[in-house]
Amino acid sequence: MDRIAAAQAWVMALGESYGVNPIIFGAIYVGAIPFFLLFTGLAINRLRAGKPAALPILAAGFCFVSAYLYLAIVGRNIPIWVWLFIGALVGYGAWSAIRDFRKKLIE
Repeated sequence: MDRIAAAQAWVMALGESYGVNPIIFGAIYVGAIPFFLLFTGLAINRLRAGKPAALPILAAGFCFVSAYLYLAIVGRNIPIWVWLFIGALVGYGAWSAIRDFRKKLIE
């Protein structure tokens, strides 16, 4: 139990150091998942029907980066390596989402 408490204290201290509430960040991160899936599904259905899908694609993209937007807006003194890591995560996630999106369109 001490390790869990120590990890929790460490995460909360990081949040205080950088002006970010880890609970809010986590809630946004996890809470955006169903909306990302919803907008992705809407975009796929619209594209299959031959209709424009720009709005659901933009909404899915917003959901995809919403937690990082929170970090960018309220965070302070975030180290550059964190931004590089987030950039790599977002880049890989976007590539993966586009790849899966195209597979679902073909099906």
